[in-house]
Amino acid sequence: MTSTVPALGTRTAEGSTLQAVLLDMDGTLVDTEGFWWDAESAVFADLGHTLDPAWQQVVVGGPMTRSAGFLIEATGADITIPEVTVLLNDAFERRIAQSLPLMPGAARLLAELAAHEVPTALVSASHRRIIDRVLHSLGAQHFRLTVAGDEVSRTKPHPDPYLIAASGLSAEPARCAVIEDTATGVAAAEAAGCHVVAVPSVAPIEPAHRRTVVPSLEHVNVPFLHGLMTL
Repeated sequence: MTSTVPALGTRTAEGSTLQAVLLDMDGTLVDTEGFWWDAESAVFADLGHTLDPAWQQVVVGGPMTRSAGFLIEATGADITIPEVTVLLNDAFERRIAQSLPLMPGAARLLAELAAHEVPTALVSASHRRIIDRVLHSLGAQHFRLTVAGDEVSRTKPHPDPYLIAASGLSAEPARCAVIEDTATGVAAAEAAGCHVVAVPSVAPIEPAHRRTVVPSLEHVNVPFLHGLMTL
């Protein structure tokens, strides 16, 4: 979906009712952060460059333009961001066509949210073409709406995607629980004023006010998410 960002004044809310759950995709619901790094490594290898493994923590969770821009600058590759973006999306699609493993607890959590009729949105920095492909495995029926990185003027770490998702579900951001796996996504959710559950994938994330860190989605259920609203 494409929308405008609601006024920042809608971020605060009284009460402690969970109104919606907003979920990141890569590394949160599907085990694909490594797939993206495989795609990036393969594309830049074809361009004659070897990526430093330490760079994965720099590009993980970020929008395609930021990740591609960093890798071009770091390697000195003679290619533009739009050109490499096409190559990266193509390589990633080929990788997920082979297999697309879900993160532990993802299928159970999505089914539980649906059973309790909790409004749910998928909010990703990945492009629409990638989200639609992944939805075949995740189940589009689990989400009332989805927000793609190439459908917003500013994607993560800006709050816009989460503000748009909350608005689309008629929910106050302060009454939304966001589930994320990277610091970039956590920053976006917190800037939007949401409660955050961090499930770190590639790099560690520290707990903070209105930020709960868990080792996997196996530790997350509907009562747990309702309990966040009282923090």
